[in-house]
This record gives sequence, C-alpha cells and structure tokens, in this order.
Amino acid sequence: MGEMVVVAGATGYVGRHAVLALDAAGYRVRALVRSRERAEAPGAFDAPSLRGHVADWCIVNYAEPSTLTDVCQDAARVVSALGVTRQKASPWDIDFLGNLRLLEDAERHSVASFLYVNVLHSDYGTSLTMRAKHAFSQVLRRSEVAGQIVNPSGYFSDLTDFLLLARKGIGFTVGAGESKVNPIHGADLADFIVEKMAGPAGSWDVGGPDIFSYREMEELAFEIAGRPPRLIRLGPGATASLGWIADRTSPRVGNLARFFLESLGVDAVGTPIGARRLEPYLRSVPDQR
Repeated sequence: MGEMVVVAGATGYVGRHAVLALDAAGYRVRALVRSRERAEAPGAFDAPSLRGHVADWCIVNYAEPSTLTDVCQDAARVVSALGVTRQKASPWDIDFLGNLRLLEDAERHSVASFLYVNVLHSDYGTSLTMRAKHAFSQVLRRSEVAGQIVNPSGYFSDLTDFLLLARKGIGFTVGAGESKVNPIHGADLADFIVEKMAGPAGSWDVGGPDIFSYREMEELAFEIAGRPPRLIRLGPGATASLGWIADRTSPRVGNLARFFLESLGVDAVGTPIGARRLEPYLRSVPDQR
C-alpha cells in the first residue's frame, strides 16, 4: 500500500490534476475539500473529477482552524495547491493562514515533506495574493519539514480569458505586450509535482514548452476566435488609474486588478517542462457565444 499524501486545494485546477497523478503513481490521496459532491463533479477548464481517485476525504474550512486538526495524521507528505484568486475569500486568510495552519499540523505529525504550489515572482507583486503567497513560502523555507516550492509561470486555464475576450472582439496588453510567459497545463505540472515530492527540499521555477509574449498570445487568441485584432494598450498612467479605481471599489477588486495587471507587466518564464502545448488547448475551448 502506497504512502498517504494530503492534498490541499484538491478541487482547484492544479489540485485536481495532482490528485489524479498521485493516484496513478500508487500513492493514497487524502483530499481536503469543502464539498465532496463538488470534488466528484468535473472541474472548470476541463479539470478532471476526483471520483474514484481519493482514498480518504476530509471536509475542511480553512477559515476554521479546528477543521484542520489531525488532517496530516498517518500521512507521509503534503501537497498544497491551496490559494484563491477570484473567490470572495481573503488571500491572506487562505493563501497564508490556511497554508500556515496546515503546515503546523504537518509539523505536529512529522510528515516528510510539504510541497507548495506558489507562483513565479511572488516576491515581486504588491497584490495581497502575491504577498500572502510569498509570506507562506518564506515560512515554509524555515520549517523543520522539507519544504518544496514549485513556482509556475502561469496556467493554461488563466489564458482562457484571453480567448473569451477575443471572442467578444477585444483584448488588452500592458505597454507593448512584450513581457513573456510560458504557461503550463495542469497535468504537466502535476507530473512534475509527483516527481519532486519524494525528493529533498528545493525551489523550482517551471513553465510549459511554449514561450509567448502577451501580445503574441493576444494575436493567437484573435486568430482562434476568427476576429480581427483589436488591442487596447495600457500605459503606466492607465494601469495606475485602473489600480486606483479598483482599490476604491473593494479590497477584492483591488487585489484582483493588481494581481493581473502586475502579472502582465513582467517576464515570467520558468524552465520548460511537459509536452502539452497552448494553441491546441485554446482551440479545444468551446465557443459558447
């Protein structure tokens, strides 16, 4: 019987793929979820159902620390893809405090390793999401548990928004759109997670096999959508104004605006891994117009 691995964020895009990859590799998975029913349904962006791939279900609420007590009991390792971007919860409460409470339980039960799916350049951003992720990664580095930090460049699921906007006839770039990124498919990232999880502590910047500038991705999205390119270029003044307005709309809107605008303005290229390519993925996204 294989080792028990606790997976946090199991119903998210990366978490779902991680559960399937761990199960296929012979590990037993303890999935931490808010809803088993939701976890056993197909996920967004063609992410798989967890039905039949989980050995042990734990219903948790990361805002209530008591629900995380002993979730790591008898487990050998932890994989955390836990985090929020568009959900209503505070990134500080989930990305930092939720992961911190899970790490504390992992330390109490002396797990061998804790692999955390962070994001490339989390030390750069000023959004609450980036600051929360960076803060937890720093705590994990100092833990007695072997900390493994995987920093993806971005996900195929994130780039779906470019296509959805292009189908509406619009797109935008920060500046000339020259910043580069190599997004990765969740299944390729999950295979990398399984490969690194049983090894020593470390930190890895990773991405998919294709490197694009944001302008190139916008042009690809318009080509797939069959629409003439109509790009809005956001200069420093526009991005600052949008950030100012978003901050005064609500903390959640302000965080999202900062997170996405800052991401579009900086190179985020990780070591290329995996074989799944972005263009075929985008062409497979259903047109629901």
